[in-house]
Amino acid sequence: MVKIITDSTCDINFETLEKLGVEAIPLTVFFGEQGYKEKVEISTEEFYAKLAVAETLPTTSQVNPADFEEVFAKHIENGDEVLGIFLSGNLSGTCQSARIAAANIGSDKISIFDSKNVTIGLAVLLMEAVRLRDEGLSAKEIKAKLEEIKPKVKLVAMFSTLKYLSMGGRLSKTSATIGSLLGIMPLLAIEEGSVSVIGKVKGKKAAYKFIKDFFEENPADTTKTFAYAHSNSVSDLEDFKALMGDSVKNSNVITCDVGCVIGTHAGPGAVAIAYIGE
Repeated sequence: MVKIITDSTCDINFETLEKLGVEAIPLTVFFGEQGYKEKVEISTEEFYAKLAVAETLPTTSQVNPADFEEVFAKHIENGDEVLGIFLSGNLSGTCQSARIAAANIGSDKISIFDSKNVTIGLAVLLMEAVRLRDEGLSAKEIKAKLEEIKPKVKLVAMFSTLKYLSMGGRLSKTSATIGSLLGIMPLLAIEEGSVSVIGKVKGKKAAYKFIKDFFEENPADTTKTFAYAHSNSVSDLEDFKALMGDSVKNSNVITCDVGCVIGTHAGPGAVAIAYIGE
């Protein structure tokens, strides 16, 4: 049997992952010196409550090789294959930790896949891996299929606040203040494993329209999973879904809460879509 292992930044809740037969290893978020394993020792709701009053930005920590080694060894000893699917190696050392763990074990039954994505971009690839596993493909066969699909993944997000980009040093305080006063919303995408700004618009309605236009210009493969996500902003997501209307015709649509690690940089009020393009 193929055991699929991922990390908590996929933002599919752990209960759903368990039903899918996928095991998630949590990354850690730190408020000061206090660390919490994402979605295990701190819930998404608790995280955003702490983030709202934090004077400095939380920090995050990748999964270490020893944690991966323990998980991988358990499944190999049971006679299973392991397929690890992780967030972009450009954004975290987690995937490299998994490779180190696999090398330490030295089994050819372990395959490691760098999704070059994160949050729901990682999630749509996971859903495809589950489908291929259920069709009876081996870990190496699934990895090869995912390598073909990976360049087709589209992820676009709107950030409703520039505060956390500024706190994290990714945007100057002056630019963040001016942008906030003008109601500027940055539109971001994952391109070649890294975050890129693909647009800036004024106001949420314009941001939602930007994302919808992007989707219509870059249509989805309707046989694959389509994903929505929000960061502590259910009402914003509902407004965006209303705008999207019935334009999403995919057979499987999921909705995810953006967790601690990605939420550290996005802040509350982000809305995103991800899917596999035609």
